[in-house]
Amino acid sequence: MKDIPVTVKRSLELLGLFLIGFIIVIGKIIIMPLLMSFFISIMLLPLFRFFRRLRLAEGLAIFLPILFMFIVMALIVWLFYNQMRFLLYDFQTIQQNLTTHLNKLSLWISRVFDFSPKEQVEFMNQQSNKLLNYAASIFSGAAGSATGTLIFLGLLPIYTFLLMMYRGILMKFILLCFEPKEHENIQVVTGQIENMSKRYLLGLLIQLCYITLLLWGILAVFGIKHALLIGIIFAFLNLIPYLGALIGNIIGVLITLASSESIVDILFVLGAIAAVQFLDNNILMPRIVGSQVKLNPLISLIGIIIAGAMTGVSGMFLALPIMAVLKIIFDRTEQFKKWGVLLGDERPAKKPMRMPAIRRRQKI
Repeated sequence: MKDIPVTVKRSLELLGLFLIGFIIVIGKIIIMPLLMSFFISIMLLPLFRFFRRLRLAEGLAIFLPILFMFIVMALIVWLFYNQMRFLLYDFQTIQQNLTTHLNKLSLWISRVFDFSPKEQVEFMNQQSNKLLNYAASIFSGAAGSATGTLIFLGLLPIYTFLLMMYRGILMKFILLCFEPKEHENIQVVTGQIENMSKRYLLGLLIQLCYITLLLWGILAVFGIKHALLIGIIFAFLNLIPYLGALIGNIIGVLITLASSESIVDILFVLGAIAAVQFLDNNILMPRIVGSQVKLNPLISLIGIIIAGAMTGVSGMFLALPIMAVLKIIFDRTEQFKKWGVLLGDERPAKKPMRMPAIRRRQKI
């Protein structure tokens, strides 16, 4: 392998990345719930060990944490459903508020762009006709997405149970794939991955709770309608790094526009979201997660967008923990250490070209 030219090595690595991406796109219905189950199983390990200390059978000790997880998920869905029901009760008010806002927007466009209301209506009708042409494809895509979601939810508990049940066999297989001298390094890597995954995922759950409660409390103080719904939606979208917060802001503004005639309420919503984000990013989340996930923001954003294009929302949610796991592996592997540097956020103290180690490699 040492005699192979560097360009050939890099080409093989890029070809490997392309093949892995191709396999993920083709088999995402099976692979994505497997990856999600991997992280869930790691998060549930403390509960499993607690039940084992109570001398419960292994199967029951695995089943109870999974059951607890699905009960929590069902309660969240029930809460979201109730809040959406309250929103639909105000349908007439929402319709009136939207008409008022659209009329104001139409007058502003007429005044600024000299675009008469009649021309605006004609333009909207044209766009509506174009949208109707895409309706069939949208509905067929939604049906496919619904089927994929059902398969995802169906495979999730099965994968989680089996991964926890046969984790010993999987670990033995990994050890047999490497020389005995590498086993100590593998043990360190698996320990780091388990610690990082537990702290990161538990941190996300805590983040979900306090963002919902903080936003709900602040917006309720200012008298914003549907404050709890805005808090729930923003908290869940915020789980998708970078892009989720932007979408959450837009949805929060739209809900406020639909339920209030005052533009000031929109400023309250934006201000509350900005304050909660500041607390989350600079004070709360760093203390909860600590330094477990040190990733380059640029590469992270690119990875999230690529994962979303390849596998959808689940890929966007899993992009950061997967990249964090890869960084842990790359950092302790001499052959792929450069990829760990690319994923990391450790900026060099001086220009890389002036570093002696890099200059020595260039001379060699």
